[in-house]
Amino acid sequence: MTDSPALPLVVVLGASGLLGTAVTRELASRRLRLRLVGRRPVRVPERHRAEVEIRRVDLTTPGAVAEAVEGADAVLHLVAHVVGPATWRVSSDDALAERVNLGLVHEVIDALRAQRRTGPPVVIFTGSMSQTGKFTSERITESTPDQPLTTYDRHKMDAELALKAATAEGVVRGATLRLATLFGQGRAASALDKGLVAVMMRRAFAGRPLTMWHDGGIARDLVCIDDTARAVVAALDHADRLAGRHWLVGTGRATTIGELFAGIARAVSEATGRPPVPVTSVAPPDQAGPTDFLDFVIDPSAFQEAAGWSPRIRWEDAVTATAAELAAAAPGQP
Repeated sequence: MTDSPALPLVVVLGASGLLGTAVTRELASRRLRLRLVGRRPVRVPERHRAEVEIRRVDLTTPGAVAEAVEGADAVLHLVAHVVGPATWRVSSDDALAERVNLGLVHEVIDALRAQRRTGPPVVIFTGSMSQTGKFTSERITESTPDQPLTTYDRHKMDAELALKAATAEGVVRGATLRLATLFGQGRAASALDKGLVAVMMRRAFAGRPLTMWHDGGIARDLVCIDDTARAVVAALDHADRLAGRHWLVGTGRATTIGELFAGIARAVSEATGRPPVPVTSVAPPDQAGPTDFLDFVIDPSAFQEAAGWSPRIRWEDAVTATAAELAAAAPGQP
């Protein structure tokens, strides 16, 4: 990497994850300095204009956050504590989860405060639409009262509040993007995707039933990781307009779990030539949480208007394309 101080420095925390990889693809074509920080190997497009620096590090190591964000003009905080295939299932006594989901945000703020920059750096933080908890309206909006029901959502909420306070103090220009249910597309994304769509597609390829913990009527807002990466970059581009608030990022479209699972089974069947795997209802396991039985669908219009962003990818098209790509690459082996 050539050191070009005149170029803005954008730091991506969590660059080796599914969203971080997609954001890297979006930013790599720009003329800027890009510092990619992740625990695992980071993927960088072969052809890129950005001056790329890669740091493979565990951010929970003392001093690692301060070193990662040193000199940053903008920090994209995409880190989340991952437990198996479901990042949101966090026990109340999980100190590491609290350290990652909440503590690292405080460390970013403290590190940027210590730099004493002329202008406050931008911080874009990714939260979750489920922070709202149970709500009674048809769609979640930015004005919907927050009643987080899980430890994960409380971590995200506390981190968001810390960022808002630091913005009001003038330390940073911070904004939180509360994301709808994410899913990847394509073979490369499937290798990193630990979400609901990816888990069920793997089950379908293995010939196993797709099991629901209810009658399938629970609705979700599904947003593709590539659309979400564009939203993160749009937030970076419109940071002054978005600073000090949280914003909802999704499609605004309600899809029931039954519809989603049937679509996955159908796509894998078409890709493999095998009959569709059954979609069945089973008793919920012990680890099921209160948000598993609530609808979560958002109204993304405020963010769309403020950032000039809109989703482009339908989950049906992404699922069909991904199943075909996986089947062609290794028949029967996603």
